[in-house]
Amino acid sequence: MDKKTLRLLYKKKRAELDYTKIEKLSVEIANQILTLPIWSFDNFHIFMGVEKLKEINTNYIISVLQGRDKNIIIPKVISKSQLTHYLLTDATKLKLNQWNLLEPINGIEIKPKKIQVVFVPLLAYDFYGNRVGYGKGYYDKFLAKCGEKCLKIGLSFFTPEKKILVSPIDIKIDLCVTPKKIYNFN
Repeated sequence: MDKKTLRLLYKKKRAELDYTKIEKLSVEIANQILTLPIWSFDNFHIFMGVEKLKEINTNYIISVLQGRDKNIIIPKVISKSQLTHYLLTDATKLKLNQWNLLEPINGIEIKPKKIQVVFVPLLAYDFYGNRVGYGKGYYDKFLAKCGEKCLKIGLSFFTPEKKILVSPIDIKIDLCVTPKKIYNFN
């Protein structure tokens, strides 16, 4: 299926979820993450979910990471298609940007090569690790700068599609965590 069709379909699927269901599914995803063999890593990048878009509430995952004393790195949009990445600490100040995305306004910048695990936002994904985001390419550009061994983990409320038509610049995910199952694409 093509990306444009999938974006419309999965935005509609998300719109049908109420906020109570989103919270329940977000907790289930965080619990699934506890079973992953990722706890020897130190540097974890995670997006801040946007409630208005009915994205996963990543605060539960952030709490898990904090409880395991991991370095949490969050993105900031700096241009039309680029992100910078900052260590989330008690001193980090956050604010909503123009897309209602909570992002840091200060902090310690972390280069992509230092990041070992990235929790990747997505709308849809397939059985081969291909993903569909919002179409701006922020994460494909960012993931291309991460080290070869960086583990890319998608987070989704839904099961995979059979096959997504992708372009050569699209970066695949290694795993996708859903409320009921973890899909491994390696």
